[in-house]
Amino acid sequence: MMRKTSLSSIAPLLLLLSLLLVTMAVACSSGSKTPNVLGNNAGASTVSLQTGPTLSTPDLVEQLRPSVVHILTTSASLSSASQGQGGVGTGIIINSNGFIVTNNHVVVQPNSCDTAAQRITVTLSDNREFTARIVGRDVATDLAVIKIDASGLPAAQLGDSTQMRIGDDVVAIGNALDLPGGPTVTKGVVSAKDRLIEETECGVSIPGAIQTDASINPGNSGGPLVDMQGRVEGITTAIISGSQGVGFAISTATAKPVVQQLIDTGQVQRAFLGVQGVANVTESVAATFNLSTKQGVIFQAVSQGGPASNAGLRQGDVIIKIGDRDIKNTGDLFAALAEHKAGDKVKLSYYRGSDQREVDVTLASRPS
Repeated sequence: MMRKTSLSSIAPLLLLLSLLLVTMAVACSSGSKTPNVLGNNAGASTVSLQTGPTLSTPDLVEQLRPSVVHILTTSASLSSASQGQGGVGTGIIINSNGFIVTNNHVVVQPNSCDTAAQRITVTLSDNREFTARIVGRDVATDLAVIKIDASGLPAAQLGDSTQMRIGDDVVAIGNALDLPGGPTVTKGVVSAKDRLIEETECGVSIPGAIQTDASINPGNSGGPLVDMQGRVEGITTAIISGSQGVGFAISTATAKPVVQQLIDTGQVQRAFLGVQGVANVTESVAATFNLSTKQGVIFQAVSQGGPASNAGLRQGDVIIKIGDRDIKNTGDLFAALAEHKAGDKVKLSYYRGSDQREVDVTLASRPS
């Protein structure tokens, strides 16, 4: 399974230290809450190197492949209860206790944006099969976390995608076309960074995506895009219909906070601004509406009684900054709201006509 879309613009600690920290945490708290499975991968046996020399592609694949899983979903068909529809994708083990990250579109029913598949089967590299449960999903960033009842699994190390450079070698691993014999490995480079992936039907808006020419095909979805030190820098998610050598991965910079929220709460709790009909400002949009900026987010309406309305914003204003984050497109807007919670007061910069203005906005919870 692979999302086709159009283009608009996770070092682990040593095992001994990890065990020590876990022991200390247990001693200090008898009511342990959901673990932070990202960053240091505490308690996980990681298969990728910490920091070190560049790996050969065969060595990289040999080390990372045990962390890559096959995902099969099945759902009852509307046409016949006795028949089923299914999909295939890929996942990445991110914690030794069975947390796996993949794409949202891998674990929902075919032709659906937000209806979970009825059964999810995960097959490990050693051919063990498990029924997985969904921990949380986020349609907007096309990310999902699932969990299997297993322990001692080999967890991949999530890297820092902000350190990737255009031209860096990368390897994609995934169940391309569900071909028998295990995952497919392809190699390429980082062709571009900070792309914005948007898909209007499901409301997907992924900022900071990595573009690569490593071949990505249906079935690769949710698989790792890996640097040559064996760190996962992206989660493959999309290809452009009719293109060759143009694939995209959700960067770890975007994925990490979303994945941790999904593990902690089962959902991503974005603050609510209360603007409707948002669109990117482009050169043509700026020329058509005689705007004073060629980037930002313009909106068609405000929710009455919402934060934007209460702060005096109105139709046609162009948001260019929230807090310390520049708002160049809708992906930046969603990312900014994901960084805040209801009750936060933020400084918002915007254009009204040729006037650049600034206002304090108190964000709210999204109406149910």
